[in-house]
Amino acid sequence: MEQKTKVYAEEGKQDLFITREFDLPLPLLFKAYEDADLVEQWMGTKVLQLESKTQGSYRFETTDPKGNALTFRGVIHEFIPNKRIVRTFEMEKMPFGVQLELYAFEEVGGGKSKLEQHVIYQSVAHRDENLKWPFKQGLNGAHNRIQKILSNETK
Repeated sequence: MEQKTKVYAEEGKQDLFITREFDLPLPLLFKAYEDADLVEQWMGTKVLQLESKTQGSYRFETTDPKGNALTFRGVIHEFIPNKRIVRTFEMEKMPFGVQLELYAFEEVGGGKSKLEQHVIYQSVAHRDENLKWPFKQGLNGAHNRIQKILSNETK
């Protein structure tokens, strides 16, 4: 399967950059990040809380194949519809620490839009540990689900 989501991780740096172009209009792509029902669909997780606003917060829970719950949460520091989301991300009971996530949404024309993410980890070690997981494949799969789910809304 083609990896349409590109992840750039420079050696020795504590951040990474993620880009993906979608065949979706910008408002629809942004909706995937602000609407709890859509988040549940494309992330395959339970949304316990999602306050899509500046100084809002969120809390999601997913379950592994053995039935163990994994909760992650954060604070939304900036929320500009169809433009930008700045938030923290923390996995409870995991050693990755808090990370800062910056999402930039851009219309590229022809009914297409682009998402650029900049993720900053507490350390190079935390970033590198996260990249050992099937992170890239999981992110690409999640973005593919956004495309599939929201393509149905444009019909």
